Amino acid sequence: MGMTIVEKILARASGQAAVKAGDVLEPKVDLAMSHENAALVVNQFLEIYKDTGREPRVWDPSRVAIIFDHRVPAESPKTATNQKKVREFVARHMISKFHDIRGDLGGICHQILPESGYVRPGAVVVGTDSHTTSHGALGAFAFGIGATEMASVWTLGFAVNIEVPATIKVVVSGTFPAMVGPKDLILHIIGKISSQGANYRVIEFHGDTIKRMSTSGRLVICNMSVEAGATSGIVPADEETVTYLREEAGVKDALDLVQPDGDAVYQQVIAIDVSALEPQIACPHTVDNVKPLAAVAGTRVNQVVIGSCTNGRLDDIAMAASLVRGKKVAQNTRMLVFPASGRIYQRALDAGYIGDLMRAGAVVMNPGCGPCLGVHEGALGDGEVALSTTNRNFKGRMGNPTGEVYLCSPAVAAASAVTGVITDPRRGA
Repeated sequence: MGMTIVEKILARASGQAAVKAGDVLEPKVDLAMSHENAALVVNQFLEIYKDTGREPRVWDPSRVAIIFDHRVPAESPKTATNQKKVREFVARHMISKFHDIRGDLGGICHQILPESGYVRPGAVVVGTDSHTTSHGALGAFAFGIGATEMASVWTLGFAVNIEVPATIKVVVSGTFPAMVGPKDLILHIIGKISSQGANYRVIEFHGDTIKRMSTSGRLVICNMSVEAGATSGIVPADEETVTYLREEAGVKDALDLVQPDGDAVYQQVIAIDVSALEPQIACPHTVDNVKPLAAVAGTRVNQVVIGSCTNGRLDDIAMAASLVRGKKVAQNTRMLVFPASGRIYQRALDAGYIGDLMRAGAVVMNPGCGPCLGVHEGALGDGEVALSTTNRNFKGRMGNPTGEVYLCSPAVAAASAVTGVITDPRRGA
């Protein structure tokens, strides 16, 4: 019996010839990532060594990555103190893959990992963040774990009691219409199968549309796979993956492009043709409350947000800039843009996109996660409505339980910023 990509990755990582869905393993970890919540992991890690008389020691500092991104710069003495604690831990344990609050090397963890070449096809990647699923875009098995589990990974070098997930195969065909893209696709999938439709499963993406999709687009669909309940999303590594890792991330060593077997067993196969797909909107207050844009067109928006680990890359910013160039953000509407990394910010500056956005009235912010969850920047006022390219719209997600958050693509967000209402970018702002 053949194996899926994830089954192959887990078999190799656990030293077995073959595994199947339902097996429980302890796979070796290739990369362990945390952001500011590394402060919690540090506490749990030190607790493991308490009363043992042994010096705390990270199993392999070269395989640990820590990126400050959720509250940058620190918004409170508590956050600043936690960040200080993590810096001290990083120095003590000589963790080199550390991205502090910097304009050149900083950014959101799920962008920093791929663009820095930390993620490779066939790797097992764990992170103390649910959107660690993003890194399946590069053919890795990437999934989120808690602080306690991460502390054990730091100690042992492998993940404990990992059940091999079943896999859903999604085959995507057709050519995207103008102003429709990967974000619309993944919102459509989540609306189709529901927020629990892929619980404890992997979504494996296939089809000609996926083969033509850029790594940026693949990051979008894998990032939001978790919003369908998936343990991970994954795209089979191919020439696009190699090109990205070589040219963007500077990776020079050999790459193993793990592929599923032709007779791999899938729990479900879903076929989607994007040729007639319309812009999609996830309406309050669940990500699977997805409707065609036409159903909510004209809804007044107080705040438009473009950025995040989902849609903060250069192509997203370029799209937004093209739609607001020479125009103005609507009165009584705020437009916030936060690139996913310092590298992307600099490239957007060099290309003139940042100037276009600022001249239109957008506020361009430092790379980080702040507006996505509203704990640091971009919180909503009572009863306000946000239209955002981020990945979640639960009550209180942008800092106010009385606010409403709609999720959309960068094209929809930018067009709507100009009109002040939810607008179809195909109709013109």
